[in-house]
Amino acid sequence: MASEEELFASVDALLNEEPHLPPPVERARLREAAGITQARLAAALKTTTQSVKNWENGRSEPKSPRLEAYQRLLKGWAAKYPARDAAAAVTAPAVFGELAASRGEAAGAPQAPSVAATGPVRTAPRSTAASRRPVAKKTPRPSADPRFPHGPLAVLDGGGCAYGVDGMVLDCPATTIPELVEWTLGESGLGAPKLNRYGKDSDPLIVLTAAAAVRFGLPERLEGHEQRRSLRLPEDHPVVKQVGRAKWQLTQRGFGPWARIYRKAQGRERQCVQLAILSWDALDERSWPGVAEMEPAEIARVLGVYAQRVITPRGSTAVSGLELMTALRPPTKPERDEGAGNWVSGYNPGSLGTEPVDPAPPEATPEHPVVVQSGWSGGFLDEEAYQWVRPVETLSDEECMLPFAVGLDLNTAFLAAAARLVVGLSAPEHFVGSEFNPKIPGSWLVDLSHIELDPRLPSPFTPTGSRPTGPAWYQTHTLAYAQELGYDVHPIEAYLRRETGAYLDPWHDRLKSAYVDTLADLGVTKDLSDAEFLTAMEQHKQVDPALAAVLAAIKATVKGGVGKLRERPQGRHYKEGERWPALQRPTWRPDIRAAVISKARVNMHRKLGNMARMTGLFPLAVLSDCVVYPSPSASPLDFLPYAESGKPQPGAFRLGPTPGLAKLEGVQSMLWAVELMEKGLNPARHIKGGDAVVDEGE
Repeated sequence: MASEEELFASVDALLNEEPHLPPPVERARLREAAGITQARLAAALKTTTQSVKNWENGRSEPKSPRLEAYQRLLKGWAAKYPARDAAAAVTAPAVFGELAASRGEAAGAPQAPSVAATGPVRTAPRSTAASRRPVAKKTPRPSADPRFPHGPLAVLDGGGCAYGVDGMVLDCPATTIPELVEWTLGESGLGAPKLNRYGKDSDPLIVLTAAAAVRFGLPERLEGHEQRRSLRLPEDHPVVKQVGRAKWQLTQRGFGPWARIYRKAQGRERQCVQLAILSWDALDERSWPGVAEMEPAEIARVLGVYAQRVITPRGSTAVSGLELMTALRPPTKPERDEGAGNWVSGYNPGSLGTEPVDPAPPEATPEHPVVVQSGWSGGFLDEEAYQWVRPVETLSDEECMLPFAVGLDLNTAFLAAAARLVVGLSAPEHFVGSEFNPKIPGSWLVDLSHIELDPRLPSPFTPTGSRPTGPAWYQTHTLAYAQELGYDVHPIEAYLRRETGAYLDPWHDRLKSAYVDTLADLGVTKDLSDAEFLTAMEQHKQVDPALAAVLAAIKATVKGGVGKLRERPQGRHYKEGERWPALQRPTWRPDIRAAVISKARVNMHRKLGNMARMTGLFPLAVLSDCVVYPSPSASPLDFLPYAESGKPQPGAFRLGPTPGLAKLEGVQSMLWAVELMEKGLNPARHIKGGDAVVDEGE
């Protein structure tokens, strides 16, 4: 540990070397560079509490040499950064309180209110009319990272007001996109810390309203067939040229609804800003219901809660779901090169690494180069979500006499399936005649056509629920369930992976917490009785539409993230056998997607079987995570199994707010359901009163 003299000498040197840094960033850099650890500062502040109070009250000068040094340091800051207006004025005692709050709060250090805590932050004074802005509702969040004092994102309106989280408003003087990027990186204080010690900080996000887009020279909407199809500005657009002339770059996606503008990193410092343009449909209505029509402050609140609980949005919810996997499982970590005596980038165990891995032929899609170039004709893995309707002739008279058809929906079924899911991490290897091992993830060619199950239940081995007709490729979980049901499994051949791990565990944990916490904010908590839960779910969207939109986005993140693991080629110019951009990602892993969906379908069938054994009830239809049952009443409480104590029976469908538990999807008459079944239509698709979206992970 450096001495006091060395400590403050290095501080003074840094002050002289980097006068261009804004005070919040400089303070964070100084604390790190000078080695002022939390414990050391907290101890110093704890022993001099009264001296600080006397100093702030003007009764005496601090006697501690350490505090005298702090005072000299703060006076230097005050001289270099004079206040430009009353709202931005910060005295030396106030800065000292802010520094104490960030490092010595646990030790009971004295705190003076910071600028961020006393009101909206502005970079320059504005007229009275411009200051009359709506204030967003505040959502509690952890203590801010000192490098990003204003949160992860801001929503910019046409008047230059940037609405951040917790009701904060910043003044943005930029009039061009390059100026906006410079302001965001240099002055805004926006960004978010990394989610994993080996990861990267999240780039700041600026959301542009329609008026803001026009202010920066962008079209309010992308018009014309070509622009709407590609969703990007043409390369000769003036704004795109501005970006290039300012030595900034756009990613290959170009300037679209989610534009990423960057310069190559200098050392460890990233220079990248994400833009989202609301009037270009950046926030899809299905994933973010009603958000694009909200006021800027409320949009900032919705996106801020999502950023805090999930990740700063980086595109669609599907893109964010995939990015979250990488953010929580970074592909590399620093390793010490003993020979060279420095640190190098090495593989991070448990991750997917930095290089893409081609799938086995049966795991690929028909247009994949692995299939086309090898002439593969041995069939494909068909692990998809259920789309099954029970044959009408299997309905009994007693079932047809029941008055209601009640739909149950499993909460984020794919997320529940991702819990403790062991998947392959390395490339597939081909084996012939190997013995089945339920602990090895992979794809197996097996004949299950001899297995005959109750026709009132769907087959667990096919997404249509039909009995297999011959040898087919199955994921490990499907075959493990066949063994669980008491059937022998004899693989013909297999593609297996030697390196395995629970890659999705941190992804599952973070999204589960986000889902449960957001439901709790809407009044749906774990301590509710089943009847209270049903009532709360009927009303939760009206409690707070903004948080209801966050909940919808979390669910879309789960489904879309799983779908992105097998993203298909896009564009009418694609030719079969060519490599498409998604194949360059290490996260293009159709085998992991198949594992999630296989486990989700097996979980559904297990519950269906347990329900039949406990209650004698059989489903009318299943669509992914929605199942429809005949019922004596409009409430699931009248057909779900309960013990004599009143507690739900384990193993069957149970009501509750956590992933894998069920909620009421909808109620219709039994006559309505039977008529749909006779037409070959799926009642589970329409039980809610409209067309359901099949959760295939697409």
